Amino acid sequence: MMRSRSFRAQDQAGGHNLHYTEWGDADAPVILCIHGLTQNARSFDVIAAELAETHRIICLDVVGRGESDWLTDPMHYGFPQYVADTYALIAHLGVPAVDLVGTSMGGIIGMFLAAQQGAPIQRLVLNDVGPFVPREAVERIRDYVGTDPDFPDLKAYEEYLRYIWSPFGVLSDDQWRHLAATSSRTTETGAISPNYDPDIRQPLIAAPIEDADLWAFWDVISAPTLVLRGARSDLLTADIASQMMKRGPKAQVVTFEGVGHAPALMAPDQVEVIQRFLSE
Repeated sequence: MMRSRSFRAQDQAGGHNLHYTEWGDADAPVILCIHGLTQNARSFDVIAAELAETHRIICLDVVGRGESDWLTDPMHYGFPQYVADTYALIAHLGVPAVDLVGTSMGGIIGMFLAAQQGAPIQRLVLNDVGPFVPREAVERIRDYVGTDPDFPDLKAYEEYLRYIWSPFGVLSDDQWRHLAATSSRTTETGAISPNYDPDIRQPLIAAPIEDADLWAFWDVISAPTLVLRGARSDLLTADIASQMMKRGPKAQVVTFEGVGHAPALMAPDQVEVIQRFLSE
């Protein structure tokens, strides 16, 4: 059963509330799940329910998303704040270390954490992200974030998600309805809108468009690492995935056909790969 939790974290303006969902036995080993750029903790509902049979699952709403607060100054939306918040969450949980599952942005947060000396990361699962993001993918992301229209009802929003999230792969109607219901909010005017602060885009549009090169971080990671890749992904190319098998933690790489950026972690084969890796 899912439980809703929150705690206070620090920022330049004094602090913000961070929300997370919790599944499983409170005394079980912890798996921390961190979502992609415009997603939230509820993106992990399907896999969290499965992993909760053997683990305590913590799914974070990164600041500015889901039920977490929005920052007063949007220019602080970025990895320094996200990494600091994740450290604060692990301290709040009172555990020495966690396994971390990160989709896209969440995986980059995981890499930054795992690269630190004495990092509280035991095992790392990266969902369709690596230590090099091509300029073209950076530009695509920058161009769509925070530009979503409002919708008259949840059905219209679901149709929009089916289009923009089509690279997630084949999902059932129930899964699409779940994603729409858990990734939306109702505005003051009664419209349906994605449940994140559109101003998370401000630091993105202020920065130059260039490759994101994190190989220096990757090369010092020692935690056992599993990488999931969508065969059609423009963010994690086959060449970069191949290099990830040879450098740093020498990751295991599993590629899913018919999927782009990023696997939704709802398909049984995707869940099973993660379960097997985290039980080794």
